[in-house]
Amino acid sequence: MAVEGLLEYLLTHPILFLYQILQWVLDKLLSPTAPPPHPNLSRPKIAVIGAGLTGVSAASHCVGHGFDCRIFEAGPRKHLGGIWSKVNNTSGLQIHSIMYRFHPSVKWKRGYPDRRQIVSEIISLWERYGLEDKTSFNTRVEKVYRDPHGRWIINDPSNGRFDGVIAAIGTCGDPKMPQIPGQGKFEGEIYHSSQLDGKVAKGRKVAIIGGGASAVEALEFVAAEDAFHTNVLARSEKWIIPRNPLIDMLLALNIFGSETIFSWIPEDILRLFFYRDLYDISPPRNSNKGIFTETPMVNDAVLDLVRSGKASWLRGDILEIIPTGVKFSRRSQGVPKGGPGVEQLIEADIIIMATGYKRPSLSFLPDDVFQEPYAPPNWYLQVFPPEHPDICANNCTYVNAIGSVGNYHIGIYTRFLLMYLVDPLARPRTWWMKRWIDMTRWIKAQAPGGAFDFFTYSELIYWFVFSVVINPFRWKWAAFVLFGVGKDLPLSVVQRENKLRNGMGMKNAFSSHDEGKWMGSSRNRARE
Repeated sequence: MAVEGLLEYLLTHPILFLYQILQWVLDKLLSPTAPPPHPNLSRPKIAVIGAGLTGVSAASHCVGHGFDCRIFEAGPRKHLGGIWSKVNNTSGLQIHSIMYRFHPSVKWKRGYPDRRQIVSEIISLWERYGLEDKTSFNTRVEKVYRDPHGRWIINDPSNGRFDGVIAAIGTCGDPKMPQIPGQGKFEGEIYHSSQLDGKVAKGRKVAIIGGGASAVEALEFVAAEDAFHTNVLARSEKWIIPRNPLIDMLLALNIFGSETIFSWIPEDILRLFFYRDLYDISPPRNSNKGIFTETPMVNDAVLDLVRSGKASWLRGDILEIIPTGVKFSRRSQGVPKGGPGVEQLIEADIIIMATGYKRPSLSFLPDDVFQEPYAPPNWYLQVFPPEHPDICANNCTYVNAIGSVGNYHIGIYTRFLLMYLVDPLARPRTWWMKRWIDMTRWIKAQAPGGAFDFFTYSELIYWFVFSVVINPFRWKWAAFVLFGVGKDLPLSVVQRENKLRNGMGMKNAFSSHDEGKWMGSSRNRARE
């Protein structure tokens, strides 16, 4: 029966079947071996701040490669999974899950998993790598500072001392709830877009305030609820691209990570074949809203709902909320925020504030990481502050990109940090980190949003490869940093180098005893 069931699944879901095989192969080739219960992990020890998707993934890479770590999470156990633990059950991936494989061992059941499966995968990873005993919940990090010996302290010495820090607080904190004139007089219901579970919208008029990813999720909710009609009230144009992994990957191939003289080609193709009759919803030509300036929304349903008459996408400014709805100044395509428009009354029974989330603060990090002109996101590889290469702000200096958040780079950034901590010759110097930042700014001098405020995934890969190639002492680490395999050879080289340095009276990052212990324990468990 098992074979018959497998054959039936192959015949009825051939693409998903091949996807499952691909995920199985990636797991076998690239996943670090989960440590046994109560492993004897050694230095370097990493402090991971945040138990969301990025924090759990980064910590699993640390312990999987033999490094000890501790996760500090400000919230309770139910917040494991970060923002995904707090959003609606109707929320799900807008990009294809092949572009959201935040760890090699993750196995998605379908192309666009919902919130429940995403949280389930995060928790499964957390348990599989034995991170339960390494997580401190209800522990808000207020400050990170060095002790006299150069090791990092989280809040106070009672939490231990660490050789490296991964800040993984993400970009979405508490819901952002605006106060609009007249809001208290509204006779209907007002919700934030993260508070829609259990709400009823069937047969009702809905106004969604906001035009970003939160608005798309809210629109999907009211569509599933079969609302009478929904008006999306957006302040400005924002690109919407098809929910197609091939198209998304092609757009992410722009290695310049910014608008170029050829950017009009994909933009006009999208207007012609995707927007079609809804051309006026797209950003206008010759504006500062090129497709390589902000993170686009990835969704097909939005335009289909507009075409069907179930929804309207209106551009303009909120004037005030009145008892029966929203006073709205509707602007034409290309008219800037606050520009002239036509006043309309948008009737509504429910108002959904799709206004996003407050950005968590990195203020717990040392003050010197915020000194201009090298303040986040203007850091080495965007996540390493030039003054402290042993700090990695993984996924929390992100502003805008195409095809990036939650992807393979979580492991790559983590392994860069591990390489820096273990190998003094591979560790970047502050002067060179700043020169790389300056060079990237020069290359992207014409980028509308700045050098590090927008990037594509191919540009990110270029950063990684360039960083390895530019330093010959990192060549031996290339397979480990980029793919998570082959670490025994570089470790053995570093150990011999440390013995040589010891013999010359030079100080090492770690004692030979620590590194030998790490090599011995990791060699037995590593999957090459």
